[in-house]
Amino acid sequence: MDGSCACGAVKFTTPAKAPSMIFHCHCIDCRKQSASAFGTSAIFPFFSVADDPSVTSFIKQADSGRKKHCYFCIKCGSRIIHATIVDDGNPKTVSVKAGLLEGLDWSGAMHIFCRSAVVPIPEGVKRWEAEPDIPK
Repeated sequence: MDGSCACGAVKFTTPAKAPSMIFHCHCIDCRKQSASAFGTSAIFPFFSVADDPSVTSFIKQADSGRKKHCYFCIKCGSRIIHATIVDDGNPKTVSVKAGLLEGLDWSGAMHIFCRSAVVPIPEGVKRWEAEPDIPK
């Protein structure tokens, strides 16, 4: 899938034609980074945007205790990717900020960290009160 930040300085193509999962995350960190009621991430096999000169990052510790690289555009500030830091190299997957992707099918998105939700969660969707119990 093709993606780009708000100003177009960062352009990327995902290594798969579609994400393996999509999450609407209601945790406080995702609400802050999206400046909204939740953040939406599309999960893809690992790829990097770190070599793009318009991208920089910072490291954040998640509620789970894991640390992640948070990559964003230096020109417009759009968050691009989150990648969990692993001891033995690169992680298997990355979380791409879903709103950056062209043609994304949003159906089937799951809700996580619902215990922190500030908007109603639709009936009948897959949901978890905290981190999902999906194999990593």
